[in-house]
Amino acid sequence: MTGRVIVDSQVHIWGADSPDRPWPPGTAARAHRPVALGAAGLLGEMAEAGVDRAILVPPSYEGDRNDLVLGASTTWPDRFRAMVRVVLEQPMTQQALAAYVAQPGVLGIRFTFHLPAMRAQFEAGAADWFWPLAEALDIPVMMLPVGSLARVDGIAARHPALRIAIDHFSHHRGLAEAPHIDTAEIDALVALARRPNVSVKASCLPFFSTDPYPFRDLEPMIRRVYDAYGPRRFFWGSDMTRLGCSYRQCVTHFTEELPWLDQAAKDLVMGRALLDWARWQ
Repeated sequence: MTGRVIVDSQVHIWGADSPDRPWPPGTAARAHRPVALGAAGLLGEMAEAGVDRAILVPPSYEGDRNDLVLGASTTWPDRFRAMVRVVLEQPMTQQALAAYVAQPGVLGIRFTFHLPAMRAQFEAGAADWFWPLAEALDIPVMMLPVGSLARVDGIAARHPALRIAIDHFSHHRGLAEAPHIDTAEIDALVALARRPNVSVKASCLPFFSTDPYPFRDLEPMIRRVYDAYGPRRFFWGSDMTRLGCSYRQCVTHFTEELPWLDQAAKDLVMGRALLDWARWQ
């Protein structure tokens, strides 16, 4: 472990439930974290888990707010960077988008297309104004395109210099749904690896397991996706505020429980590859 930098590819922080920041019923925050998690609290949890840096993502239920992740990334720039949101219904010029991502603490842009209305918006081309601008400006993009990997394939093909990372193995489930692995979605994710500008985030995976730690039912899926993308396009992450296991177990699941992952590969998967991809040095 000496010299290894562990970087979490996705963690949420959010504010307290209040009239100006209400928590909608059924959100992950209300179900798993009855108290808001801010940057200072996250730093304490990172210290216990052995995580050095984290990419902060605004939770989708807060809409297009970026204030908390930007505040954390500017206060602790050596520990955090932010993947911020844009309003798809308000297309930007290239100049405006360049200024937007030039804000202190911004690493790139993140989209969620996992719910039916969001997926319909994505499939209808609501983000099509964004892709050529992001490619021209070299902006890294993270997205959760559940059920729409064929559309991602087309975007990646048309914009070969656009850096795309797929969240959560392109999986999502509601909090009331049973854990499951969608084999068809994994098939599509593996096929998408032929696009060299596409990477994948091994984030939130315990959420889809029916086994206790160390989640042995996930291992064939993890190995298959890893073999398709390789260690330089495969980024560990936790999304730990949604999970029933400890943050430390999210780390040791990869550092101690996957014997086929050698030490050099672990160095890449646990942080170095993500830092290179995001150009966070």
